[in-house]
Amino acid sequence: MTVDELFASMNDNFNASAAAGINAVFQFQFSDADNYHIVIKDSDKDIQKGDHDAPTVTVSTDTATLLGVVSGTVNGMQAVMTGKLKAKGNMMLAQKLNTLFPMGQ
Repeated sequence: MTVDELFASMNDNFNASAAAGINAVFQFQFSDADNYHIVIKDSDKDIQKGDHDAPTVTVSTDTATLLGVVSGTVNGMQAVMTGKLKAKGNMMLAQKLNTLFPMGQ
């Protein structure tokens, strides 16, 4: 799956009820693809290619690791501990990725 297909799938699998009350920007920096960001504002989302000026949390990884985290086949905490995924900013928000975008669960 390409990063474009991954974010198209995330768009289709967005859990708006889990995003209620959340106002945040997720920045995704990939080692093997173009960067993306997602603006979440109270149950709505806007997914864009590129970088955001003021992200709430920045996730740095490769596409396979992010796909695994959001699909539930890769433990996010394990990915952090092994250095496959790095997060800066609001760590609690980063932990909500697979709840906000439940894919294949």
